[in-house]
Amino acid sequence: MTLMTTPPVDQEDEEMLVPHTDIVEGPQPMEVSQVEPANTNENQQVEEPQIMKFTWTIENFSRLNTKKHYSDIFVVGGYKWRILIFPKGNNVDHLSMYLDVADSSALPYGWSRYAQFSLAVVNQVHHKYSIRKDTQHQFNARESDWGFTPFMPLSDLYDPSKGYIVNDTVVVEAEVVVRKILDYWSYDSKKETGFVGLKNQGATCYMNSLLQTLYHIPYFRKAVYHMPTTENDMPIGSIPLALQSLFYKLQYNDTSVATKELTKSFGWDTYDSFMQHDVQELNRVLCEKLEDKMKGTVVEGTIQKLFEGHHMNYIECINVDYKSTRKESFYDLQLDVKGCRDVYASFDKYVEVERLEGDNKYHAEEHGLQDAKKGVLFIEFPPVLQLQLKRFEYDFMRDTMVKINDRYEFPLQLDLDREDRKYLSPDADTSVRNLYTLHSVLVHSGGVHGGHYYAFIRPTLSDQWYKFDDERVTKEDMKRALEEQYGGEEELPQTNPGFNNTPFKFTKYSNAYMLVYIRESDKDKIICNVDEKDIAEHLKIRLKKEQEEEDDKRRYKAQAHLYTIIKVARDEDLLEQIGKDIYFDLVDHDKIRSFRIQKQTPFNDFKEELAKEFGIPVQYQRYWIWAKRQNHTYRPNRPLTPQEEAQPDLRPIPPPDKTREDIMLFFKLYDPEKGELRYVGRLLVKLSGKPIEYIAKLNQMAGFAPDEEIELYEEIKFEPCVMCEHLDKRCSFRLSQIEDGDIICFQKSLPIASEEACQYPDVPSFLEYVHNRQIVHFRSLERPKEDDFCLELSKIHTYDDVVERVAHKIGLDDPSKIRLTSHNCYSQQPKPQPIKYRGVETLSEMLVHYNQTSDILYYEVLDIPLPELQGLKNLKVAFHHATKDEVVIHNIRLPKQSTIGDVIDELKTKVELSHPNAELRLLEVFYHKIYKIFPPSEKIENINDQYWTLRAEEVPEEEKNLGLNNRLIHVYHFSKETAQNQMQVQNFGEPFFLVIHEGETLAEVKLRIQKKLQVSDEEFSKWKFAFMSLGQPEYLQDSDIVFKRFQRRDVYGAWEQYLGLEHSDTSPRRTYVNQNRNTFEKPVKIYN
Repeated sequence: MTLMTTPPVDQEDEEMLVPHTDIVEGPQPMEVSQVEPANTNENQQVEEPQIMKFTWTIENFSRLNTKKHYSDIFVVGGYKWRILIFPKGNNVDHLSMYLDVADSSALPYGWSRYAQFSLAVVNQVHHKYSIRKDTQHQFNARESDWGFTPFMPLSDLYDPSKGYIVNDTVVVEAEVVVRKILDYWSYDSKKETGFVGLKNQGATCYMNSLLQTLYHIPYFRKAVYHMPTTENDMPIGSIPLALQSLFYKLQYNDTSVATKELTKSFGWDTYDSFMQHDVQELNRVLCEKLEDKMKGTVVEGTIQKLFEGHHMNYIECINVDYKSTRKESFYDLQLDVKGCRDVYASFDKYVEVERLEGDNKYHAEEHGLQDAKKGVLFIEFPPVLQLQLKRFEYDFMRDTMVKINDRYEFPLQLDLDREDRKYLSPDADTSVRNLYTLHSVLVHSGGVHGGHYYAFIRPTLSDQWYKFDDERVTKEDMKRALEEQYGGEEELPQTNPGFNNTPFKFTKYSNAYMLVYIRESDKDKIICNVDEKDIAEHLKIRLKKEQEEEDDKRRYKAQAHLYTIIKVARDEDLLEQIGKDIYFDLVDHDKIRSFRIQKQTPFNDFKEELAKEFGIPVQYQRYWIWAKRQNHTYRPNRPLTPQEEAQPDLRPIPPPDKTREDIMLFFKLYDPEKGELRYVGRLLVKLSGKPIEYIAKLNQMAGFAPDEEIELYEEIKFEPCVMCEHLDKRCSFRLSQIEDGDIICFQKSLPIASEEACQYPDVPSFLEYVHNRQIVHFRSLERPKEDDFCLELSKIHTYDDVVERVAHKIGLDDPSKIRLTSHNCYSQQPKPQPIKYRGVETLSEMLVHYNQTSDILYYEVLDIPLPELQGLKNLKVAFHHATKDEVVIHNIRLPKQSTIGDVIDELKTKVELSHPNAELRLLEVFYHKIYKIFPPSEKIENINDQYWTLRAEEVPEEEKNLGLNNRLIHVYHFSKETAQNQMQVQNFGEPFFLVIHEGETLAEVKLRIQKKLQVSDEEFSKWKFAFMSLGQPEYLQDSDIVFKRFQRRDVYGAWEQYLGLEHSDTSPRRTYVNQNRNTFEKPVKIYN
């Protein structure tokens, strides 16, 4: 007998023959992307931009239990907008955030709206550390939301020490600028431009723009085609074959091309495809890999011929005849953007001569220390010149990466022989004319935390430019490709001309990031003809076959509505699975045979096919329909009737009235001594019959003696908890409410002594164990990446059960010295706070992290019992030595009722003081400012050393007895930075106190500061001094009386009124690493 099953459905008690096949496509991870306004319609009306800023305060953030969460609606440009977030990530371990057209489903056909927008998560502790990302998009019916799938790591968002979540509240901002654009989704790139785009895998636009640039260098493409590959190679294991296949499809396909084969050949997994990387880094890694793969082939040396240039580093002494030189090769040049107006200014800076003199003299072998000049000159430039523009740089003041959006111009023709070949070494070949023409412009749109890449390319170096933006290719004019990618600021037209309102300016976050120039004298060789004769025959055959398979898939999809999927379960499947793959219910529907059958197929034809497949004659086949019950189990419900089987197709008809006395039951046998459950068969029984009448039959199925005493249980359900009830053998099946498809488990009746010997003596206890069992991987908190051991536990084990099992495993006598920490499923790290002693009821609570369940716990072995430790407070204190330039972190552990005075006393036993009677004080330091001097009497229980740095230092003698003629002031280091046309003050370094005296001039104060900080005269002369109040500097002269500026004592917020030491250079000055510094993106790797 065979059983016919359809996939489980969510209707209650639904009977089905033909499966209900809704294909649910969940929200796809969206990368920041940009669609420029269409400019092909000359009569297109473009509205004036409309602007708005919207703030969304989300309370109880960590308790949000929905996958998606929407803001209130706000109106910009006459359209309703809202912010959409995925609080636990859109299938990634980052917060996902998008701008959404709130009423998109109600808008008229063909609606479209173009918006430039930014989304931000506000840092509520320090606003300048807010994370903001910018993009622009054309919203329409097909893409009514757009934004950032990996907006920010969940580990940062949910970490209270980072300042993004405060009092369980998160603040989100959106700034939206709107223009109206016409819809163009019927656009055909191949038809309009002759080129096709590349599909984005999630965050691979950076790779797509680079691949299009390389493809459109025909000499490079020809070399790739000529790399030796064979018909036995597989694209996912061969970078040359995968690249050949990609280039072939770009050349001959009519639609956009996928890049999955290529990324698989790199050894990348799905995670890599959703991680945005640096296009410059990918370019270098890919070229190095191809150079290696080309060795020993007919195209060996192609990468060097195209991209390799050489320059010479030199140091030349001024007063003696000595010169040191070193020749180096390069595949690309990194040019400064900051402080340079154009490419020529960057080259001027590149070859700028540095003087080595004074303290920085050069040691010239036999001549000793000498004044010298140091610099770089080019020996030869390559035929294809790749210029990487340094749009990103590390800001030491803010301890983070920043993007440089300054205006930076680049010419259509670049003359590197200008001004008497000033960039070239005297040894350079004078017969080579270094005149270059622009081939491609790679653009980055967005900020430092993410964005979108696309490329402007002119494949034949004609006047016609094309924009390659993932799948879409458009014709563009020269202005779009050059001037609009210079960066800088853009001024939007005034919304009310005639009124004296200030123009709205915004920084252009789209700007050139990489430039490719081709030397005029080499362009005929590089822009060569590439045709079918350059392509290996086996590659053409392979790709033709792939195309046929793609066509078959399309046909399969187009005909899907004519077919149905029928899954067939047999007794063999139940025997195979129960007790091995599954314990509850009857079968795993994903592991049984399925058949794709035309809906018009007569059922008898289907039976004939199964007779051939399974070797069961048609007359021995009977089919049952399965149904999902209200308790969420899935069981055979009734047999197909002869009338249903006689139907000309597979559509179900209404079920007949059920009058049969027979019901079909399934039986599982449990062996309590072995702890094993297995399927033993099925029986047709009479509803009016009693289980006792079938005991002999069941004993026969189990292989027991005919008169063996057995106990029967009905398996009812297993979610959310197990329900398995004893069945009265003398009560009829009808009275026990047993029906078709029910499962009866049975076992031998055990004497009391045997019951005590078995861990799980009956079916209910065994099923409860199976339902709750959990393999937990334990890791030492000191080695959080390595499993130490595994334990099989139960989800309902108590806190004491778990620590006792861990203690027993590691041979520890006192389980109370075990401290456990839960696992953060998003960061794949231990949670910042350990589990308190008996702070959770069960193991399952230890393993849950928001809506996910982990199987990892971290453990520590403490030197004292955990309940005792929890009565103590642990503080991290940074001790600054009075005379030595060193900082040492000390962990101070004291009872929670202790005071700051107790902390200082404890600290004195651990540190080296300048003299035995030195006084210590404890300061609260945050973002390089002193916010508090802790009074000795303050209790330590509520001090949070996660947010602030606790700094201990000796109190200088001069500060101990301040008179009326003295003041204790704050002194902080700072630098100035201009952003968004506003001057911002950035504090850095170690803040300190200073006593100033009445009548003392700045010149006198400076002498004491220089002595205190031990700064050289040369360095100190570069500093400026200012009285700072609420972030505004008032610069002081040497003759100014400093005391007059600090007239008020005990100013509230004294940290906002200080003596500022301004530094103009940007060298790193932090004395030790900021604990909250950002992590940097994963490096690009090609593994194969």
